[in-house]
Amino acid sequence: MSQAFVDHCLELLAPLGPVRSRRMFGGHGLYADGLFVALVAFDRLYLKVDADTEPRFAVAGCSPFVYEGKGTPVRMSYWTVPDDALESPALMLPWARLALQAAIKAAAAKAARPAAPGAKPRAPKAKPRAPRRCPPAGPGLRRRPASGRPRGRRRASA
Repeated sequence: MSQAFVDHCLELLAPLGPVRSRRMFGGHGLYADGLFVALVAFDRLYLKVDADTEPRFAVAGCSPFVYEGKGTPVRMSYWTVPDDALESPALMLPWARLALQAAIKAAAAKAARPAAPGAKPRAPKAKPRAPRRCPPAGPGLRRRPASGRPRGRRRASA
């Protein structure tokens, strides 16, 4: 996989806002505003689709991302873009907006979905505690009383 091609894809998607890439599964995932909108694999750019946007990609002659999983082909919700869209950010923008739309819907659906049966419930985030005033006394250490004198033996009276 060519890093130059990944950089080109980031440039094409830049009109969406801040875009970053992350290496994964032998390819790269592309994120816009923290949402997974595209996949770069085998030197091809695949954009996120959903039931509403997939027909537009199919009509344009694009093809889905398919990989071999446990002996059977697995089709994912990412499709290639038309060849002319790879020429400039302006030509990519309508397709990138469709991918962002699909990613937003997917994130909303995931947030609304109940947890899977048997999954451990997530603990709520703990509130930060106030810092302690002094460290606790360890084994063999004594705290001094408020008077400031050490406890224990008394001084001999004179």
